[in-house]
Amino acid sequence: MEEGTIKDLIDFRLDLHKHPEVSQKEFETQKRIINYLDSKGIKALKAGGTGAMVIMDSGKAGKTIMLRSDHDALPIQEINDFDHKSSVDGVSHKCGHDGHTAIMCGVAQYFQSNPIKKGKLVLVFQPAEENGEGAKAILADDNFNFEPDLVFALHNLPGYPLHQIVIKDKNFTTAAKSIIIKLSGKTSHAAEPELGINPARAIAELINMFEAESQPDLTRDDFALGSPVHINMGEKSYGITAGYGEVHYTLRTWNGKMMKDFAERVVRQTEETAKNHQLKLDISWTEEFDSNNNHPDSMKEIRAAIEVNGFDSTERERPFKWGEDFGLFTQKYPGAMFGIGSGDDCPALHNPDYDFPDEIIPTGIKMFTTIVEKAINE
Repeated sequence: MEEGTIKDLIDFRLDLHKHPEVSQKEFETQKRIINYLDSKGIKALKAGGTGAMVIMDSGKAGKTIMLRSDHDALPIQEINDFDHKSSVDGVSHKCGHDGHTAIMCGVAQYFQSNPIKKGKLVLVFQPAEENGEGAKAILADDNFNFEPDLVFALHNLPGYPLHQIVIKDKNFTTAAKSIIIKLSGKTSHAAEPELGINPARAIAELINMFEAESQPDLTRDDFALGSPVHINMGEKSYGITAGYGEVHYTLRTWNGKMMKDFAERVVRQTEETAKNHQLKLDISWTEEFDSNNNHPDSMKEIRAAIEVNGFDSTERERPFKWGEDFGLFTQKYPGAMFGIGSGDDCPALHNPDYDFPDEIIPTGIKMFTTIVEKAINE
């Protein structure tokens, strides 16, 4: 791709970085994406609420290939001081979704100039990856009226050398979902706690239960991680014993079956604890992510693209522990996710000093375009 085009994509990425929006609030981001593509003669449809979709149909029979990028930011205060730093207090692009979007715009421009000869190519600009709602919204959209033969996505990966392609057979990322446990008892005077029902002891037992049920050793096949994310009880009123408390945990396992077993154990013991302490219990789940199942057919195309381009690559032994809602696509269609190294010294994802390395934009474009051209012509 021409140097001028890459510079244009970088400028677009910097603009996205400067104007971040959190999940399901990406209204201006959606406009920026659609307007940018329109300026290149590429029509994009609104999709998934605050997302977009580009459909390139050759008009001839063939495979349907879908590529996905994401564009939501995070509720994190940026501490960088460069010119393109976030202009929104408490919100910033700390997972590189601005860079993923720039890559997908580059892919759209490439195939605008080099149209596919058969089949159909669908480029999905997905919102709300961070809370797990974006993939659902895209799949439910009226414009998602096709059945992909293969689906692909990428993610930048700090801690790996710049441009290195990171691959993994079978699961690329874990299954993850969060549980919200609400415990309702009865308040009382702090001098007469026996007249109330305080959730404190139950919360302590639940913390110990999650610790006992977790198996955080990444070398084990029964990996299961319960991470406390929020615990709340009572009010800062020292004459009153608490009558209500909440416990929020995120659960992670290698795959969906293990998650089902882990969740069932946690729920069963939570119900028993609440009953023992005479507490009314309410359990709900949020931010559910299916594991990304990398299909052999899709992995074949990724490996071929690595070889054709002469890219350095490495293969992981275990899945990444973080959740990724592209897993909802790979549960339904043959697909795969791969990573691109963001640099050994790049700050970690979701850190306040992280910034997407623009050097890997051409690498992402080249991987995607090679995958599409090989897969669609086979």
